[in-house]
Amino acid sequence: MTENPAATEDPAAALRSRIDTLRPHTARIWNYWLGGGDYYEVDRIAGDRIRELHPAIGEYARADRLFLGRAVRHLVAEAGIRQFLDIGTGLPTADNTHEVAQRLAPDARIVYVDNDPLVLAHARALLTSSPEGRTDHLDEDLRNVDSILERAADTLDFTRPVALMLLGVVIFIGDDEDPYGMVRRLMDALPSGSHLVLSHTITSPALSEVDEAVRFWNEHGIPALTQRTPEAVARFFDGLELLEPGVVSCSRWRPEPAEPVEPQEVALYGGVGRKR
Repeated sequence: MTENPAATEDPAAALRSRIDTLRPHTARIWNYWLGGGDYYEVDRIAGDRIRELHPAIGEYARADRLFLGRAVRHLVAEAGIRQFLDIGTGLPTADNTHEVAQRLAPDARIVYVDNDPLVLAHARALLTSSPEGRTDHLDEDLRNVDSILERAADTLDFTRPVALMLLGVVIFIGDDEDPYGMVRRLMDALPSGSHLVLSHTITSPALSEVDEAVRFWNEHGIPALTQRTPEAVARFFDGLELLEPGVVSCSRWRPEPAEPVEPQEVALYGGVGRKR
């Protein structure tokens, strides 16, 4: 279990004390690649170095954000989902989960979960709900499955379908920590009709530059990443009804019909699965 410092009378000060400005952090670099401003110089330097090793890396961040939007719109409009458990939220940017969902269903409820203090500080200010719906923000680690479920139940009704959002977060769980078991335990707690939305960086013999960029990151940044093959990513959906087109490059999961050509493939794969 990952422990977070005890709360103090000044929550903002407690969060600030946990921010490491001396080492690059993935959430801040992701924000930098998306064109945001919530990063430090150490993150910009690392982000630029990774982009030198793999120039297309910025497209991954954009592809993941667009994948989130398309998946949430499908879940709300086509599957009738009104509840979202978004673990590994990342720094707020355009079209966050609650914004996409509540545009279509103002009564949608979203629980955001992250253990990055900078993310949490911004979440409290920016991830605010429509009057009809509700958002909440939990300071938790994905590894703390039982605590996440217990605390999320204050906002979400686990007798009704929930969309579990795990975008770019399971990559931080090593193979020795039972990542498949964590995802399965979360899905086991959700009723029939719930969905899993997951994205994950892949490794492939054809993507040596991606492997090199990940090696650089694991030497210099936090937290460490674990790459997996497309087949290993697909295993997270075992036992679920995998929606078409399956586990594919995030850029190619149901792209907008107006796009004139097939989107460029990125080494970030994603899919959506339904619990029967």
